[in-house]
Amino acid sequence: MSTLSRPKHIGRNISRIRELRDMKQEALAQALGTSQQTISAIENSETIDDAKLEEVAKALGVTPEGIKNYSDENILSIINNTFNSHDSSTLNAVNFQPTFNPLDKVVELYQEKEKLYERLIQTEKDKVEYLEKIVKGK
Repeated sequence: MSTLSRPKHIGRNISRIRELRDMKQEALAQALGTSQQTISAIENSETIDDAKLEEVAKALGVTPEGIKNYSDENILSIINNTFNSHDSSTLNAVNFQPTFNPLDKVVELYQEKEKLYERLIQTEKDKVEYLEKIVKGK
């Protein structure tokens, strides 16, 4: 048995990072000026030359070292270590903090409601006026 560890599968790392970026092989191929089949071949390769790795890293918005050292465990660890929930009822939920003042939205809705009522009243007045004209015309 050998105690040496196997080298990381660079192609698999590229594939995972591309998927995390919500990017299809075709989009990465277009960014690199190549074909989808070439991207597929790169993602199935255990190794990749440094120049090509640099191009792929740039297209994915990461560093070549980031691709070489990528692991799902590290990503999960980062997510687990950066999640904060100060509410005991949302232990495993997303902590949502609105980027707007809810009171401003309430006031805005109230003003919109007033405008709609004014339009409704005006429409009813117009309808009554029209009906009065019809009755006087007979």
